[in-house]
Parts: sequence; structure tokens; C-alpha cells
Amino acid sequence: MPGTAVPLPARPGMPKAPSAPVPGQPIYRGPIRPGQPLVAKQGVRPGAPAGAGRPPGPRPQHPTSRGARLEPGIAPPPVEASRGRPGDRRTTRQQREHIEEEGRLRETRRRVEQGPPPINREITISEGITVKELSEKLDVKANLVIKKLLDKGIFATINQTLESKLATDIAREFGASTATVTYEEEAMQAVEEAQETKDLLRRAPVVTIMGHVDHGKTSLLDGIREANVAAREAGGITQHIGAYYVEINGRKIVFIDTPGHEAFTRMRARGAKVTDIVILVVAADDGVMPQTLEAIDHAKAAKVPIIVAINKIDKPDAQPERIKQQLADRGLLAEDWGGDTVMVPVSAKTHQNLDLLLEMILLVADMQDLKANPTRPAMGTVIEAQLDRGRGPVATVLVRNGTLHVGDFFICGAVFGKVRAMLDDRGNQIRDAEPATPVEVLGLESLPEAGDDFQVVTDTAKAKQIVLYREAKAREAALAKSSRVTLEQLHKQMREGEVKELPIILKTDVGGSAEVLTDTLQKLSSDKVKIRVIHSGVGAINESDVLLASASNAIVIGFSVRPERNAAALAEQEKVDIRLHTIIYELTDEMKRAMTGLLEPVFREVYKGKAEVRETFRITKVGTVAGCLVQDGVITRDSEVRLLRDNVVVYTGKVSSLRRFKDDVSEVRNGQECGITLENYADVKQNDVIEAFVKERVASEVFA
Repeated sequence: MPGTAVPLPARPGMPKAPSAPVPGQPIYRGPIRPGQPLVAKQGVRPGAPAGAGRPPGPRPQHPTSRGARLEPGIAPPPVEASRGRPGDRRTTRQQREHIEEEGRLRETRRRVEQGPPPINREITISEGITVKELSEKLDVKANLVIKKLLDKGIFATINQTLESKLATDIAREFGASTATVTYEEEAMQAVEEAQETKDLLRRAPVVTIMGHVDHGKTSLLDGIREANVAAREAGGITQHIGAYYVEINGRKIVFIDTPGHEAFTRMRARGAKVTDIVILVVAADDGVMPQTLEAIDHAKAAKVPIIVAINKIDKPDAQPERIKQQLADRGLLAEDWGGDTVMVPVSAKTHQNLDLLLEMILLVADMQDLKANPTRPAMGTVIEAQLDRGRGPVATVLVRNGTLHVGDFFICGAVFGKVRAMLDDRGNQIRDAEPATPVEVLGLESLPEAGDDFQVVTDTAKAKQIVLYREAKAREAALAKSSRVTLEQLHKQMREGEVKELPIILKTDVGGSAEVLTDTLQKLSSDKVKIRVIHSGVGAINESDVLLASASNAIVIGFSVRPERNAAALAEQEKVDIRLHTIIYELTDEMKRAMTGLLEPVFREVYKGKAEVRETFRITKVGTVAGCLVQDGVITRDSEVRLLRDNVVVYTGKVSSLRRFKDDVSEVRNGQECGITLENYADVKQNDVIEAFVKERVASEVFA
């Protein structure tokens, strides 16, 4: 019948199997093959019950098991009750772990004996590279890289970032050597490989003006751009880096004015880093000075050509030939003496030979053949950074290549942001910044470091990952710096029991000044007193600064910034000393006098009152009048005043006139309205604060 299974006939010689098994008896008693006798176990007679003939005690290990093999006639060792029940043939967990460890050691010895594979290629890795990116560069599967990390005891996912040294070690395991570059360099390299020669266009030269203090650098630049920058600088010296551009014969020249004071060495070095040509300003009536030699060293280190501007030739005691001789001794030989250094005698005051100087700059720039690609993503350098209350973090950026557009995403050190707005050197809003253009950029998430590279990015996810990696590294470095005191350090401090420490909290208006003043103050340390800057930052002095100073017995120093109202009240309550300065000479001199305990009777500022500008009026023959409301204290006619804009000092001078309604008054008290005119200053805006103070002669004090 179809679908019905037909039983197969039994093989000849095979006995029939019993219909049901019998307990205690083997299921099959016959031979395995026809003619083969039934083999019984040694010491067990056929038909005996199971277990008969076995010696008493635990069951011996099988000859093929991983345990020790026993010789015939030797009894097995007794098995402890804790190792397992009697008769258990499985190896214990400790044995398995021991065997696995031996296997790993054998594998490690084998790799060490064989050594890493020979190097047959080179790859480029950037900081914060992930496991996936490393596997793509090595052209292997990601799980193989993860396995190598596991062999090193590191558990990593496919998107985890790796340290540069660890990535180098893993690449060596796959026979590749590595070259480490920054994220900006890697992005720039990829763009440069993709660009063509026809995209390169001539760009404006970037010129840095260097020289000794008071040799006329800013005045020379003022004569070139016909703007009075020196009048806005406190004490007549430049304390920030300024970037400006001028046009001559339809061509642009970008100028970077660096401070000449000896404390601003690092700022001048940063200026030389981004420049194409250095103009060395030497006063004809003074000669080559220490900062002049330092500027020459910076220019030579940057490998840029030098043009010497011998300034102040209009003075009767000017000696240009003597300057040429001094520079020749330093390796700068003038062209008219048979050398290759362009030297132009100029006068910033009378504008003599300024056109010749600009022509020489363009000539040297043409010899360098400076070119850039305006179509590529922009890259540049942060020249300066400051915190503006109304606009947030603001960075002065010099675009070196590419075109920067409003709306571009960028990475700047450990800061990620989007260009919200751009301002040129005269404060006008612009939409695009071509190569060799200095601009102020708004839209940063936090304050970058002056000197950081500025790079426009297209892969925002990767850029954010790099920023997070850099923030983590900076945090680790900060934690490592503020580690606990070791026994060796404690012993050293006890041995130097005579040394006193002066903790300082420093707040400045821009990042470059904070960086420089930190180094300057720490260099003032002597054998008796050590200065330690426990915190430095940008912006107004706030309550957290005062609380930190109170907790650490520190002094708060404000450089071109003022304390907030609540911070000033808290400082008076906590007896925290706040010293305010706008000129670095006065700051360093006061610190030196304080350290030596030789503070002579000084004129100390005494706060009188504060008024907020509510409205401004333009009156003929009088100028700009500020309509103010006195918020605190009293404003007097004979007091000196500071004009604060976002807690940053923009003017210091005297009151020209003080009126209440139409009457001249000698003072205006809290809660009253008045009209104030400042001497020789008219750029007063709404919401500015006019702070009045007087200087009184006080007894000498020593910082504690």
C-alpha cells in the first residue's frame, strides 16, 4: 500500500534484539560483527552486574583525560571532597583557568619570539582617532583592531577614541608606521591635495611691525593708515595685538602691530608666526636696543624677510648711518652697503618716505610670490580673544587661506562654533573675508587661546568629537597639575621655611594680556617671596573671583577691567585686596615694591560714586553730553572718572562740566539725574557707566 513503511529484513548472522531491555543486563549481548567474540572488561565476568570487579574508592581518571596519567599498579591520589563528588570526570574550574592562562602565555611568548611584522607602509593618524578610522587606514576589519586592544587588556568600542601612542602601537602590530598630525593639518592636507594650480590667486602680504618700545611702531602705522591708535592706548603704549589693512595702488597690505614692551615677548612671537614680512622699526636717535635684537631673532626663527624702517629721521640728533652700522654687526647689511636687507629712512611724524616704504613692501611680496585659494574652506590664526558682555566670546582672526563666510562652522583649538557675524578692522560688518584679511569673529561657544589655529570644517560631527577629546585632555592636564603635595615637596617646603608665597588672582580684558602677565608676575619671584598665580581669566572681576581670593588669602589684580558691583561689595565685606591697573609698568613696579616690603607712601584710589548713562546729546560748541542717573555714591566736579563699557575701561580722565538741569553744580548725589561732559572724549554710549574716584595719599602697605 503506498505510503506504508516496509520493514527491512535482518542481516544474516545478526541475532534478534530483545523486545524489551532487562534491568541490570546489557541491551545487546551478541558480537558487534559476525564471527567476533563478545569481549568482557578486565576483571568482570560476562553477565555480572554493573560495577562488579571495580576496586573500591573513587573512579580512576580516563587515560585520555587532561589529568595526570597513572601507571599500572599505582593507586590514584585521593580526591578532596571540595573538588567535586567522587567519580566526577570533569576538570575543576581552577584547572580550566590554569590551562587557559598557560595557553595565553604560550601565545604571548610566540608573538614575542616572532616579533611584530615588518613595516611595509606608512599611515597618517590625527589626534582623537577612533577604532573605526584606524581600521580603515590599516585596511583591516575593525574587530581585528578590537582584538589587539583586548590582548592589551583594553576594552574599546568601534567609535571610541584612542591615544596617539596607543594607535601607533596597534598600527605597528599590523606592520604600519604612523605619522601623527593635528586635525587641522589633516583637513588642510586633504584640501591641498584636491586643489588645482589654476585656483591659486595672488594675495595681500601680511606685515608685522616689530621693534623696541617707544621707537614709533604704532605712530608709523598711524601715519600709514591715517588713524590715531596711540591716543586710545593707556599710557601711550600698545598692549594688545592690532590687525589692520591699507590699500595702495589698488593692492592691499595687512599690518599686524605687536607690542614692544619686553613683557610681551610671547605676543610678539605669535605675531611673527603668521607674518610674511617683518618691518623692524629702529629709532634713529636711540639705536639698537634689547627688544630690537629680540625682534630680529623672532623674524629669523620664522624665516621671513626683514625690512628695516629707520624712524625719527626728522629729529636733529638722528644718526641713520650709525643704525646701519649697528644692524650690520647683527647680520643685517643694508642694500646700499652691498647687502640684501632693505632699509628705508622714514619719519612717522612728518610722513616722510612712507610711500617708499609701502613700495618696498609690495616689491618684497612680489619676490615671495604669495598666493592663496579663495575657493577652499578658510583657515587662519587667532591673534587675540576677548570676552564681551554684549557679544560673548570674540576672536580676532587672520584668515591665511580660503574665504570665511558668515554661517561657516569652524573648530578653533578646543572650541567649536559657527560664524554668526564678522567685523573688519574699522568695525564694519562684512559677509565674506578673503585670504589675508583680519576680522573679528562672533559665534564662539567659549574663549579660545590666542595663537590657536582656526579651521572651517564640513564634517561637524567629527569636529565636535575632536573638541570633546581636546577638552578631556585639557581637563586631565589641569587635574594633574593640581595634584596633592608629595612628601618630597613637603620636605622641600619645610627646608625652605623662610620663603613666603604670594597667591594672586589675575583678571584681564583680553586673553593675550592674561597669558603675558601670568608669566611676568611669576618671573618676579625672588629668594624670599614666590608669586603664584592661582587663577587667571578674561572679563570683569566677579563674585567667584573674590570668594576664591578669600578662601586662598590671595590678592585680586584687575588689568584694564573693573569689579562688578556685587563683587566689589563682597570684597569689602571679606577684606579682599583688589588692585586695578591699566599700564603694565605700574603693575610690575607695585608688585616689586610690595615683595621687598618697601612700599612708599602712595596715592591710592578712593571710590566716590557711579552713574549710568541713560541718553546722549550732541550740543554745538559743547560736544557730547551724557545724561546720567547716579546709582551709587556721589559724583563731584573735581573727581577723576573712568568710563566703563561692559566693565572694561575705555577712558580715564576728568569731568569737564557737571550740570543739574541748567545749573552748574559741584556734586550730584545718589538717585539724582545730571549731565556730564568728559574732557577730550566724546565717544559716550548708552548703558556706559561713569565711575568717579579721587586719589589720596595713604601710608605704606605690604601685601600679606
